[in-house]
Amino acid sequence: MVNITINGKPMQAEEGTTILSAASAAKMPVPSLCYLKDINEIGACRVCVVEIKGVSRLVTACNNVVQEGMEILTNSPRVREARRTNVELILSQHNSSCTSCVRGGNCSLQRIANDLGIYASEYKKDIPKRQWPIEFPLIRDASRCIKCMRCVQICDKVQDLHIWDIVKTGSRATVGVTHNLQITQSDCAICGQCLTHCPTGALRERDDTLQLLSMQGAFADPDKVTIVQVAPAVRSAWAEELGLDREEATPGRLVAALKALGFDYVFDTDFGADLTIMEEGSEFLERMRHREDYTFPMFTSCCPGWVRFLKSQYPEMIGQLSTAKSPHQMQGAVTKTYLAEKFGLDPDRVYNVSVMPCIAKKKEAEIPNINDSGHGRDVDLVLTTREIARMIRADHLDVKHLPEEEFDDPFGVSSGAGVIFGATGGVMEAALRSCYYLVTGKNAYPDAFYMVRGEEGIKEANIDINGITVRAAVVSGLGNARKLIERLKNKEVEYDFVEVMACPGGCVGGGGQPIHDGAEMAKERGENLYFLDRKNKLRFSHENPKIKQIYEEYLGEPLSERAHHLLHTDHFGWKMPGEEGR
Repeated sequence: MVNITINGKPMQAEEGTTILSAASAAKMPVPSLCYLKDINEIGACRVCVVEIKGVSRLVTACNNVVQEGMEILTNSPRVREARRTNVELILSQHNSSCTSCVRGGNCSLQRIANDLGIYASEYKKDIPKRQWPIEFPLIRDASRCIKCMRCVQICDKVQDLHIWDIVKTGSRATVGVTHNLQITQSDCAICGQCLTHCPTGALRERDDTLQLLSMQGAFADPDKVTIVQVAPAVRSAWAEELGLDREEATPGRLVAALKALGFDYVFDTDFGADLTIMEEGSEFLERMRHREDYTFPMFTSCCPGWVRFLKSQYPEMIGQLSTAKSPHQMQGAVTKTYLAEKFGLDPDRVYNVSVMPCIAKKKEAEIPNINDSGHGRDVDLVLTTREIARMIRADHLDVKHLPEEEFDDPFGVSSGAGVIFGATGGVMEAALRSCYYLVTGKNAYPDAFYMVRGEEGIKEANIDINGITVRAAVVSGLGNARKLIERLKNKEVEYDFVEVMACPGGCVGGGGQPIHDGAEMAKERGENLYFLDRKNKLRFSHENPKIKQIYEEYLGEPLSERAHHLLHTDHFGWKMPGEEGR
């Protein structure tokens, strides 16, 4: 321990602790913009400068460590003046039209500028502009970029994709796509981690809400039957931007809010998750029974960011992906076929909307060969958790006092296994629960496969199913996915079944989830999903009565010809940019 003084108060801190961390622990936090612990500690913004007695220059608190006897001033007149000047200089190259920014009211730069009382500046505005393809799900607004480098570092150090880089030099330097490519030409997985770690509105998702809300939108078309489905991870986060706690933010209130917005039917993507387990679990067992015909491991395929990553980085392994579609695409397909027939609806009038924690699913829904219902796109529109929260706010709904409503039948019944899809390890656990039953004819204890849970980036487990050992692995974060694949290629490990989620922590930490700058929420959101699993009377996908019903009435059995047509896809049937040249 070292003895230090912060703002006149003596205290101790562990040797090697940054000044920023020591001040935060002492409840005297220092503001910062570019800082991300263990990821971006470069002092680029210089907002975190502090004064140290006996040192002539101000130092950045994020990347300087405490030393014995150090006397630190975090808000001296000299510090305040320097901090104010640094922020004013940042604002001189920043589009400050906060009222038209998606991050208005949730922007670290806006908050710090307001805290410093910066309402006008003498510095001349020089706002950079750069064209960006507006059809891409990830939008970059160069006029709002503060060159903090967070996006670069997240993509490099966490996701290991290296999509972003500094382009140009000097005062004109800004962030762009590596090798000066268009984003549409890059290997971007569209995971959105750069977006959720951006402190301003420089990165955002493509806003698709007007496709519902405009005078030409689906809500205004009397011939449209609007159907919405909600992903598991959404229920753990949707109300964060609305100020509701876990007890208030019930699935029933979410359903009520969506009905109040104007949707005709509200379904639960957890049903699609249960359907995915029946297909993907059966596919895994089929591959295990005919091991000689397949290369192992079999990878899960429900995360489109991961699928994009594998196709661009390891195209030789595409055949190891499960052919099962993601849950919302499965549900979209059976909505426009089975459900339309059951309800007596014209499938061409059905307008399917998915609310997802993910922006990669916006692109996934556009893939031509993933749409098999025969009635246009199976999922017509994908909205993020943030977009649906903005719609709720725009309609001034008092969600806290809305009477709870149930998901609509039949795609409103789901198991706890479907709920945990949103957390890392959840797909694997749900699949193992049903695989055990399909092999043995009896259920394991619902929590028997707890060993695949947890926030670790790579988890391994050997699972015994009726004397057969299943070598399983669970990965979250694309950087960890690359590590695991390289170990596989080097024959350092062997697995039978691997779950991969592009976002750290799984879908709960997805690129479409609410943003809390500087805070990672995946752990808390994941715990909420396991809480909902424990509360559910149904803990196994194969026990969902509506899943049984759809197989009896329409699909026949898992992996049937009709199930293959509607619920599976050909990952070779579309190309990533540059895939042909590899």
